[in-house]
Amino acid sequence: MKQSLYERLGGSENITQIASDLTDLHIVNPRIAARYANSDPVLVKKQVSAFFIAGTGGPDNYTGKDMIAAHRGMNIDNDEFMAVLDDVMQALDMNGIGQREKEEVLFILYSLKSEVVYL
Repeated sequence: MKQSLYERLGGSENITQIASDLTDLHIVNPRIAARYANSDPVLVKKQVSAFFIAGTGGPDNYTGKDMIAAHRGMNIDNDEFMAVLDDVMQALDMNGIGQREKEEVLFILYSLKSEVVYL
């Protein structure tokens, strides 16, 4: 039986670590750090983890805002979006995630671009 992306990413524990690493990368990324200056890193990590787990076929239910509501009025541009994707790829690399899984995650996130950029 084919494993879900959630399973291939290492399940909840590994995805939680990926989300933690990703948030840490965002906080120091000069292109997007200002977006996180007034945020609670613990809360952000929890939200990102739940979103990632639910979005990859895991057992968590994501109860946060949808992408449009979460990013409305932020005027996120393409460069910022790409900086986020670069951080995601780095976080996946840091956690030993394979190329196929990285491509699937990138595809999923890129499919959300229209719900994030310039809203």
